[in-house]
Amino acid sequence: MNRAQRGFTLPRLNTNQRVVSQMEGRGSNGFTLIEIMVVVVIIGILGAMIVPQIMDRVPRTRVTAAQSDLRSIASALETYKLDNFHYPSTDQGLAALVTKPEGLPAAPNWVPGGYLKASPVDPWTKPYVYVATEDGFDLYSLGADGVEGGEGYDADLHYEPK
Repeated sequence: MNRAQRGFTLPRLNTNQRVVSQMEGRGSNGFTLIEIMVVVVIIGILGAMIVPQIMDRVPRTRVTAAQSDLRSIASALETYKLDNFHYPSTDQGLAALVTKPEGLPAAPNWVPGGYLKASPVDPWTKPYVYVATEDGFDLYSLGADGVEGGEGYDADLHYEPK
């Protein structure tokens, strides 16, 4: 049994005829003003919820980076002490980790290439503060405000050995 015998035939279209789509005639030529306003309001609400969370992450990330830097610098200072039997003086500072220090105390076993690649600066582009003490060193960042003291993100960040 062929298609014609089963009652199934394909319509024959003249080349001058056109097939009308289902969407034609509905009048969907674009978005209405109401639809656009709803989308803008939704984007505004999402922005109001997300932007404050993202903006708070930047200062927190800088604090975390500074704490990590302090640990790395302290590790380099410990290595310097292992090689030279003392920490750099306050006058020699953290530059002694990058270039061979001048003056006293001498660094007879200073490693060519140094202990750090460059003089360290904190995430707020200020140098870390290093002070040699009788029993070790004090190492810290002045925080976001760049002055001693402060609260929140402006607070000083001190290296504390574990």
